[in-house]
Amino acid sequence: MKYKRFNNKILVRIDPNEEIITEITNVANQEKIKLANISAIGAVNNFTIGVYNTKEKEYYSNNFTGNYEIVSLLGTITTMNNLTYLHLHMSAGDERGIVVGGHLNNAIVSATCEVVIDIIDDYMDRIYNEEIGLNIFNI
Repeated sequence: MKYKRFNNKILVRIDPNEEIITEITNVANQEKIKLANISAIGAVNNFTIGVYNTKEKEYYSNNFTGNYEIVSLLGTITTMNNLTYLHLHMSAGDERGIVVGGHLNNAIVSATCEVVIDIIDDYMDRIYNEEIGLNIFNI
């Protein structure tokens, strides 16, 4: 992974065999980012995405392997309990153009992943919401 900062924007290149969440977390920690938007495109060959069942308050995950293009990767960087907290969703298309998507649990880059981190000069903590069963913005 390599990155370069331009004022409040950081461009990140994640390389083959690197894991996306791990590398974005590393950048956020190195740059002391407390609040930001994330967007990315690229290619992955092994990833896990999930969907949250609101009635059961549980995530159900699916793993995908093969050649996939990241159609969209969006999310936020915040904090929870003074630690970096990423919330990312990803859609990826296979060789036939069939797209799957959901909450990103992990993803291994196959070619490259180009990430733009748009830093917001402030912070946003998260709190656990018992009723929803999720960590939400503490607004």
